[in-house]
Amino acid sequence: MRSAWIVDDDDEMAHAVRLMLELLEFQVSAYRHARAAVEKLMQGQRPDVMILDINMPEVTGMDLLEFLRRKTELKNLPVIMLSTEATDVRVDEAMRLGANAFIFKPVTIEELEAAIGRVLPATAG
Repeated sequence: MRSAWIVDDDDEMAHAVRLMLELLEFQVSAYRHARAAVEKLMQGQRPDVMILDINMPEVTGMDLLEFLRRKTELKNLPVIMLSTEATDVRVDEAMRLGANAFIFKPVTIEELEAAIGRVLPATAG
């Protein structure tokens, strides 16, 4: 089973995205803070895809994305950015930093599935 991590400090949004991912047959882990996700990554754990909120306290989603892209062993991890900020400037910044896709809150299961389809190779099953 493929795995997905949600990194979002909004509990309701994280729960909604978790349910959608589970319907799409992903094993899901959720983290309220970027630091918690980084700890798991540094322990060698890796999801197949990360859904990353931009606006979080302390360490933002953009900060975490930059960190991922600087680390050789993490630079190819598929990352889908998730935000309420639907501006071209924000999307361009995320894509320049190495995001693989960008979706806006509130997200639908169809939008999430389409984004995942763009960043993960299709698997038989």
